[in-house]
Amino acid sequence: MTVTRDRLVHAARDAAKYAHAPYSGFGVGAALLLRNGAIITGTNFENASYGLTLCAETVAIACANAQGHLRDIAEIAIIGGRLGPEGALVGGDPVRPCGRCRQVINEAEQMGGAAILVHCASADGAVVETHRAADLLPHAFGPRDLGIG
Repeated sequence: MTVTRDRLVHAARDAAKYAHAPYSGFGVGAALLLRNGAIITGTNFENASYGLTLCAETVAIACANAQGHLRDIAEIAIIGGRLGPEGALVGGDPVRPCGRCRQVINEAEQMGGAAILVHCASADGAVVETHRAADLLPHAFGPRDLGIG
C-alpha cells in the first residue's frame, strides 16, 4: 500500500488535535510512514517544568521503537500551529523539527540504513516542504560514529 505525502500530512494533522500544549498553545503532530505502509503518530506533550516537554516527532519515533520499528521508518510528516477551536491548527509557515528532533531522526535514519524524508507542513497543510533528514542536520553525529548501525 502506497501512502502519499498528503495522507501522511493529514495523519499528522489529525494527531495534532490531541496535543497537550496548555502552556504554549502550540500544537504539533507527527506521522511516521513505516516501510510496510503502517503509520504511527505522535503529538507534543508539554510539561509544567518546560524542559521535560516532549516533541511530536520524538514521541512518534519512540512509539515506533516501542513497537520494534525504529529501523523501519521511511518518512515523517510534521505539522503544527497555534491551537484554535476544537484543536484546529492556525498558522502560516511550515513547522520544521527542532535540533533535538533532527538528532533523533538522524538516529533512526542511521539505524535503519536508509534515508528518511521529512515533510514539513504549514498549519493548514497547503504548504509542504520535503527535505532529506541529512540536509536538515548536515555532518550529524550518530550511531555510525560509534561503529553502530
